[in-house]
Amino acid sequence: MHQFTAQLLNGIQLGSVYALIALGYTMVYGVLKLINFAHGDVYMVGAYAGLGAATVLGARLPALLPTGVGGVLILLAAMLLCALLGLVIEQAAYRPLRSRAWVMPALILGGAAAYIAYHIATDANRTPASSVAIGLAAGVGLGALLWRTQRRRVPGVSSRLTALITAIGISLFLENFGNLPQIFTPDPQFYPPTLWHPAHAPKGMVIFALALILMGLLTFIVTRTRIGKAIRAVSYDADAAALMGINTDHVIAFTFALGAALAGAAGVMVSWQAGTSFNPYAGILPGLKAFVAAVLGGIGNIPGAALGGLIMGVAETMVVAYGPYAHIPEGYQDAVAFFLLILILLVRPSGLLGRVAPEKV
Repeated sequence: MHQFTAQLLNGIQLGSVYALIALGYTMVYGVLKLINFAHGDVYMVGAYAGLGAATVLGARLPALLPTGVGGVLILLAAMLLCALLGLVIEQAAYRPLRSRAWVMPALILGGAAAYIAYHIATDANRTPASSVAIGLAAGVGLGALLWRTQRRRVPGVSSRLTALITAIGISLFLENFGNLPQIFTPDPQFYPPTLWHPAHAPKGMVIFALALILMGLLTFIVTRTRIGKAIRAVSYDADAAALMGINTDHVIAFTFALGAALAGAAGVMVSWQAGTSFNPYAGILPGLKAFVAAVLGGIGNIPGAALGGLIMGVAETMVVAYGPYAHIPEGYQDAVAFFLLILILLVRPSGLLGRVAPEKV
């Protein structure tokens, strides 16, 4: 019984982290009806941002590093940076899709330039400046060629498909950009062991408490503030909200920033645990699992995202702990997410707390 209780608490801790990431997916979907598949990589950037903040804090104020104050400062720094990254993603990738026709060549140009620059930069004989210059030059030509070709063949490209391609492109850009030796490097990174003193409360309890505080703060913002009311109005009917004087662009940008800040906090919490390493690809699997959690609970539903994350975390932990007794091979815990998703959607296609939207005719 003691082992079961311990594993249940571990699962709730893991699930609370999944819930934080899933909330970003569900909030963006609520206001845009689109999925930001770069969200998992924002989680990865949060882990690196926290490490950078811990490094600076350890160099300038080492006495604060093992205290709760130091941990809070590191968490806030990562959340702030990820919120800014969320704003950049919304401004550079999603807002132009809603208003401007030149976004596709710009995105193709930027994606091609980043990809080419990354591979050129891996050559020891190239400097970062020359790599970027060559990448941009090649990206301009490739972007213009692809845009002219696709515009002639497909005059009306679906905005949803374009948004999906854009999000995947941003995700690949962040991962490859982070692999550069001048940025994050592909080597696994660890948080300093002095970040938390053993005499303090166990990390698992602290992580769970922080996750609860952040989810409570999000609930307060959405339900008790003017911007929260605006978010709910845009989620219900963006056109009607705009007619009532709500600046939908500002609301969507704030939603991106808020969701990205939560993902950044989750990145710090997971990477903060003893022995947990991370690299530029660390956000792929947690981001995918969190997306499954959001769909599991009901995409667009904030309590549903939290519930889906908790279910995912508990189920995954239980498979790791008791899977060998049921002859489940080690490593199959990652498949639990998708098995649960299929099982729940067969019974409730809209998710556990989701509602079937009435079809407008």
